[in-house]
Amino acid sequence: MILKQYISIIGIAALTVSCGESFLYVDPQGSIDESALTNADGVELLVVNAYAGLNWVDSSYGYDNEFNWVFGGVYGGDANKGSESNDQSVLNSVENYTLTASNNYLLLRWKQVLYGAQRCNKVLNVIANVTDMDENTKTQRIAEMKFLRALFYLEGVKMFGASGVPYIDEEDAALADDPKVHNGIDIYPEILEDCDAAIADLPETQSDVARPTKTAAKALKAKVLMQQGDLASAKPLLQDVIENGLSPRGEHLALQEDLDNNFNALAENGKESIYEVQFSVGANNNGNPGYCLNYPHNTGPGGCCGFYQPSYELVNSFRTDEDGLPYLDGEYRQMESVTNQVSGGEYLSENDPDATVDPRLDFAVGRFGIPYKDWGLPQNDWVRNVSSGGIFLPKKHVFSKEEEEAGLAIATNSFGWAPGSAMNLQYLSLRDCKLLYAECLANDGELEAAMRQVNDIRERAANEANLIYLDDGSLAANYLVKPYPSSHAAFSNKDICVKAIRMERKLELAMEGQRFFDLARWGGDYMHQELQAYVEYERQYLNKFYGVSAPSPDKTMLPIPETEIQTKGNDENGEPYLVQSEPWR
Repeated sequence: MILKQYISIIGIAALTVSCGESFLYVDPQGSIDESALTNADGVELLVVNAYAGLNWVDSSYGYDNEFNWVFGGVYGGDANKGSESNDQSVLNSVENYTLTASNNYLLLRWKQVLYGAQRCNKVLNVIANVTDMDENTKTQRIAEMKFLRALFYLEGVKMFGASGVPYIDEEDAALADDPKVHNGIDIYPEILEDCDAAIADLPETQSDVARPTKTAAKALKAKVLMQQGDLASAKPLLQDVIENGLSPRGEHLALQEDLDNNFNALAENGKESIYEVQFSVGANNNGNPGYCLNYPHNTGPGGCCGFYQPSYELVNSFRTDEDGLPYLDGEYRQMESVTNQVSGGEYLSENDPDATVDPRLDFAVGRFGIPYKDWGLPQNDWVRNVSSGGIFLPKKHVFSKEEEEAGLAIATNSFGWAPGSAMNLQYLSLRDCKLLYAECLANDGELEAAMRQVNDIRERAANEANLIYLDDGSLAANYLVKPYPSSHAAFSNKDICVKAIRMERKLELAMEGQRFFDLARWGGDYMHQELQAYVEYERQYLNKFYGVSAPSPDKTMLPIPETEIQTKGNDENGEPYLVQSEPWR
């Protein structure tokens, strides 16, 4: 599919040789005049270029995209940076919470938001003047661009706040290539307006699974509303998506019985999916470059580069009690770890065979002694540096041997050196929507209905397909996960119900780049409390956490890149276009 290829629009200008000054007016090589694109074919090229913005990374200093492994995952406590302290050392300040506005990874995420919106604006400007395009197609392409623009700005709001990122629409973009627009203005109304336009004009199904549908637009609007804190408005949208929504292939939404079907290039765009960022490993070496550092090291699948190692705190939060339920008050932090480092053994660590754990632990996390997808047992050299990243391996988004043999993954792909995979990024999913809906129900005191959503997720986790076995047919760990019984306090106590929902999001969405944004969305005090508990637990195992403190409660958003503030400068009245948020000044 053309939408799965990362392309750039390249036109070769005619060269003019002259002794006069006419050479000053020759278009530079690598550019194309907008008039040449003001037709149906040109619009389609620009539309593909806008989709390619979802896959934009700047390889000069960082690797991250909507996967959000850096700020959603590492900053949220799901994982350590991993690798070694001197590799991508700019990330050391992310995991030890000494981040400043000069961090280049912040600049990467800022640029992706605005570059993506810029590409959408280019389509909207050009398409307005196109006369040879079918009106129905034109309407749909406009709706697609408004969906994408809302998605890019949602990413910006999650990172920098609703008044941190300036909203630039097609009218602003038509005035200048680099429009000067003030921040400090709440941009939620503009994002929601784009969502509404997408809901109105997107079709129920698409012939190309890469294009968003009406269901996707509704789910995206619900995500925006949840980020805004408007649970009352998000609730009916989420209910509609859950009850009536369709997958990219037109199936009625339903949870996959096998968790692996959500993270497998051979089963992508399935019945649990709502919208996926598409990847391939064919032309242009396009296997999700935002994740290219995050494969097991050396002889492991991918072979590079040992980043994004799950934290001890995350691993132990999968411990269950005798009833197969999670510990909602952090009791697992007072227990012996379910896995511990050892010396002199066959492997770097040993697992406690008596500890009962949720099977989603070994779906999201690679542990020694537990089969790693279809690659067999992990080997010690898959961990690059234990003292830097610990003893666990990322797993959920790592390709299987079957995918590699099918030509859907390669060890030297993105940028010509790093591993990559055709596994899509499931940006909007039913599991996410069900747990967001549970939050809305609990907020309204509908506790039984909220816990039904949670139990749907837990019952799926208990499916036989999600248990891992050793070669001799025995279970790889002491798996025990069950739904909450109706007698549980979560069905009658709102505070406990909310705790259960929040824990379920931590477990179900582990290592998906979501954790920090959930913590921040639930409030500064809660974010600080959970991250402080995380660093205090983690320092028992990794010396680098000594002296580390969690972000203060007022830092639920990240700082605006200092480079951008300086580059934008001041307006005609001497007022800066971009103003740093108060906690980061």
